[in-house]
Amino acid sequence: MTKAPLIAGLELGGTKCICILARGPDDIVAERRISTTTPDETLSAIEATFAEWGEFAALGIASFGPISLDRQAADYGFITATPKPGWRQTDIARRLGKRFGRPTGFHTDVTGAALGEGRWGAARGLGDFAYVTVGTGVGVGMIAHGAPVDGMTHAELGHIRPVRRDGDDWPGHCSFHGACVEGLISGPAIAARLGRPAPDLAPEDPAWDEVVHTLAQLLHTLTLTGVPRRIVVGGGVMTGNQHLFPRLRDALGESLAGYIETPELADLDNYVVPAALGANAGPLGAIVLGMMALADT
Repeated sequence: MTKAPLIAGLELGGTKCICILARGPDDIVAERRISTTTPDETLSAIEATFAEWGEFAALGIASFGPISLDRQAADYGFITATPKPGWRQTDIARRLGKRFGRPTGFHTDVTGAALGEGRWGAARGLGDFAYVTVGTGVGVGMIAHGAPVDGMTHAELGHIRPVRRDGDDWPGHCSFHGACVEGLISGPAIAARLGRPAPDLAPEDPAWDEVVHTLAQLLHTLTLTGVPRRIVVGGGVMTGNQHLFPRLRDALGESLAGYIETPELADLDNYVVPAALGANAGPLGAIVLGMMALADT
């Protein structure tokens, strides 16, 4: 039987990048981690890695953002308004696509992870679902009819402003919005607020109350707007904290208050679920983006 074509994938993160050469999770030919430093240094190391690996049929890039996805825009393929020093208005997709001359797919890292979970993970077999990451940032990748949901740009639901708990006036950690969802419950926000990182919190720590309160509001909003048939939740803050999922489901059910009656929402245990691919969701999602780009040629 003829093997599927090899795809090169890049998960471009704010602190590290993962380069991968694969056909899928069971056929990973090569993988390399590269520190995210300056744009020129980082992209040069990525280019050298893919050149060393040789031939591949397409390239997929899942990048931290915000990014420009409008193919008619002058800055298509760029990282745009990021707070990461030195990376604002950095060309990613056009530079790498031109360097290797292969069909190139480009989207956010969280949408890449969503596509990976849809093809091989916790949303396999579903055409309409969402992936929420709670880690260095908070982001949402929405998939409808098997394709990413795009419009003016990609979704930025991690930056919605939630209702605060009574008496909570902490200003938040987001450099743009202060106490948005990301500014309240991302890994850096938890560390800034408490003086210790999320992995150091015991399951009974009251700090998790804020995470559940805030994240449940994001899931409520997502349920009523993106109307996914499943929400997959991953990211570093959630990893190893399975105790949060029953609380999240209860909080979401209480918040929705029976407003929508569907089989999916009648079974919240299968509606809000942990990510299945773990740290591989992003890199494998980049492989899916490359597959999609190849299929479009």
